[in-house]
Amino acid sequence: MIQSLTLRTRVILLLLALLITTVSGGVITIWYTHRIGTLFSSVVEQDLQSFQIAEEMETALVMQKGYTTYYFQDGHPDWLRQLSFQEKIFEKKLRQAKETVREDKAWKLLGRIEAEYIRYRNDRSRVLAFYQQGRKEEGQQLHHQIRPQFLSIVALCETYKDIHKENILQARQDIESRSRHLGTAALAAVIFASLMGILLAYILFRQILEPIRRLAEAARPSAPSVPITDEVRALSSRVHRLMEDMDQTQNRLARSQEQMLQSEKWALVGKLAAGVAHSIRNPLTSVKIRLFSMGRHPHLSPAQKEDLEVISTEISHIEAIVRNFLEFSRPPKLVMQKVSPSEVVDLSLRLLKPRLESAHVAVEVVREGPLPELSADPDQLKEVMVNLLVNACEVMVKGGKIRITEKVAEDAQGRKQAVLLFSDDGPGIPKDLQEKIFQPFFSTKEEGTGLGLSIASRIIQDHGGTLEVESREGEGTTFVITLPYPEEDSPKQIRK
Repeated sequence: MIQSLTLRTRVILLLLALLITTVSGGVITIWYTHRIGTLFSSVVEQDLQSFQIAEEMETALVMQKGYTTYYFQDGHPDWLRQLSFQEKIFEKKLRQAKETVREDKAWKLLGRIEAEYIRYRNDRSRVLAFYQQGRKEEGQQLHHQIRPQFLSIVALCETYKDIHKENILQARQDIESRSRHLGTAALAAVIFASLMGILLAYILFRQILEPIRRLAEAARPSAPSVPITDEVRALSSRVHRLMEDMDQTQNRLARSQEQMLQSEKWALVGKLAAGVAHSIRNPLTSVKIRLFSMGRHPHLSPAQKEDLEVISTEISHIEAIVRNFLEFSRPPKLVMQKVSPSEVVDLSLRLLKPRLESAHVAVEVVREGPLPELSADPDQLKEVMVNLLVNACEVMVKGGKIRITEKVAEDAQGRKQAVLLFSDDGPGIPKDLQEKIFQPFFSTKEEGTGLGLSIASRIIQDHGGTLEVESREGEGTTFVITLPYPEEDSPKQIRK
């Protein structure tokens, strides 16, 4: 029956089988996930809540017994007020337990707890009356007699807790069982899809690719020892040669027209590529030339010179970012030199001063003095700090404050290290994203490349330090940079 089907039908049937298997697997997964979620919600909302209520009932009961004993010891009336408060808690939790109970067995057990508690409360009231009348011996004797009632209620509460504990364990077993079923179904789907894929590959090879290869071999006029790399193109060439034999003039004209169209297309593509390259390269070159010319003007004010320096520095910054993006797979070569991290902080703030002012972001630098020098690449450290400051500006859309704290501390091994904390009062980072923000190409911004923090973390690691994040939603974010001082470079005097 299968052999009677056309090749087109067989390929379509195999593709449909693969599609149905994939869709069915997704639907089953969603259904099982919903069922497991419903079961889990039932456990959390009912059984776990009932278990907690039983715990609180038992605690209130124990507190009542304790306050009764305390009253016997010193007769202070405050113990009676505490006792009354715990009685209200117990009765309230008992009512809540009745509202949430689902099983007849648990309902009957609550009825027994209530009856035993009423009897115990009445007898305890008699004990307290004896104590208040000064008949302590009689009260102590009765107090001792009602102790089994107390233990009985505690035992009933434990039994009530065990019922819900069993329900929770049963729900866990159900979830595990359904997970196993889902795993079995997924395995079966994988096996079935693999078989369908193998069968489809067999049909494509034996009934499509192999016949095409044989036709190409048969149509090849010469050089049979040279392998054919594209059978379809070889057949197409053979057909074109046959058509040339049938109508040589017409085919020669058609071939010439096709070649002309292809030449025009390639010429257009080449012109477009050259124009794009020219449009990108020439404006940047012009900007650099004009900046150089403006920088040599003798009548520039200090503010204008500073602006030109900032613009020139930012152009270099853009080139460095593009270079880092294109060469992300190759770590940058560090140019190490003696530098104070405080100098890099000041340089980064000068570069970003217009950006910070336009974003209405205030910056506070907390330092007792410049940090001691260490071996580092100042340009790479500047990239890290600029990235952190720009990110902070972008998340504080309505403005805010950035605090940069500098200090020298010791690690767990007692080695000196420079610590820089970049804190903002933005919205914070969700806990589930804090471990992902340093991953390459992970970004929460639509226009972001997802490489900024990843490159920053790698630069700090290349310096032997660490870049960590501390954040809570709604309370801002702090990035912590630590840079080690080598033994020979450790500062001799460190302000604490």
